[in-house]
Amino acid sequence: MAHINHFSYGLLTPLLAYVMSSIGSMLGLMLTARARFAVGGARVRWLAGGAVSIGGTGIWVMHFIAMMGFDVGNAPIRYDIPLTVASALIAITVVGAGLFLVAYGGERPGPLLAGGLLTGSGVACMHYVGMAAMNMPGHVSYDPFVVAVSILIAVAAATVALWFTLRVRGALPTTGAALIMGVAVSGMHYTGMFAMSVRLDHDPGMVPGAQALDFLVPLLVLISMFTLVMLLSAILAPSERELRAEAELLEWLAGRRAGSMAPLPHEPQHHRRQE
Repeated sequence: MAHINHFSYGLLTPLLAYVMSSIGSMLGLMLTARARFAVGGARVRWLAGGAVSIGGTGIWVMHFIAMMGFDVGNAPIRYDIPLTVASALIAITVVGAGLFLVAYGGERPGPLLAGGLLTGSGVACMHYVGMAAMNMPGHVSYDPFVVAVSILIAVAAATVALWFTLRVRGALPTTGAALIMGVAVSGMHYTGMFAMSVRLDHDPGMVPGAQALDFLVPLLVLISMFTLVMLLSAILAPSERELRAEAELLEWLAGRRAGSMAPLPHEPQHHRRQE
């Protein structure tokens, strides 16, 4: 078996991967917090932004940066572009599915557990699809037990992350939750990586695919632009209090149409003195 080094650049790649995962998670939590009090299309847009932030930046970009430190006996490593893109789409899709499930399912345990199972399994799928996208002159195998542990970590991490999207609000709690999510995502990634074994070929030959640096520059440009746009959207958008007031007003109007005589939101109720 070939010697595998997950930290060929020392602590640079795991630390940078963790920072990107935490940033993506924080942005996703900010956007999903907006979605709690938005309605209609606005709610869908905030949730979609949260899916791209957590699934794209927090998970997939973290995976890609961590893979920059992956080395197998100095063997050439190339990436299959369609499979790499597919892994990104999987990450965003499953996170989006989980966010929509818990957002519209309320705080009941059923939707939360189902969303965690769906999202966690999908994130694990993204990881191993991303690993399958790596081309190298050798045979790759995995330890089934460690793979199972990585899937369990992914499901647990996804469930906690979805719970955070329902509960966390405020700058300090959001930051703390994002840091915890970064640890969970990184833990799942490296657990899955340690499940891998590689037996290199004696004659490497030509290895098809693109080099990692072919992705890095356009990836960082796109992610930086997206992060800036989403941050500006979150900052310039109505506050959570304004969104909550709007949601309460729409609920009151719906009640009026249904014949309810409920008072306006925040309107004091005046009780007449009994004669």
